[in-house]
Amino acid sequence: MNRRRGLVLDANILMRAVLGHRVCSLLEHYEEAATFYSPDICFEDARQYLCQVLQKRGLHVESGLAILEQISQLVVPVDSSLYSDYERLARERIDIRDPDDWPVVAVAMMLDLPIWTEDQDLFGSGVATWTTDRVELYLKAGHET
Repeated sequence: MNRRRGLVLDANILMRAVLGHRVCSLLEHYEEAATFYSPDICFEDARQYLCQVLQKRGLHVESGLAILEQISQLVVPVDSSLYSDYERLARERIDIRDPDDWPVVAVAMMLDLPIWTEDQDLFGSGVATWTTDRVELYLKAGHET
């Protein structure tokens, strides 16, 4: 019996899902084969930075935020009360590189799942990482029957 696959997404992957096509396409294509998670703070960060990026590009902010809201139907936001018990361990793994990334590591540790990221600060955290150009290899393995 195959265990259902899953991935923990960081804020930059959430933003890529709004700003591009590849991430959203992968989320939609593999939603039956994998469960996607992201710490609640990553959704908050994505909202904040999306507003800045969309304004800078002269794009409609409300439309981008609406897309992010739709993505929350494909990516489960994980409440901080669930992963806060992993903060100390996650910080030990990530503080030297980027202490703000501890929630992503904590959720990955809590759920025993790899991380989908482009952020090199998460590489070497002791948690498997997948980048967008390679993540489909992981997702396909869970999609085959």
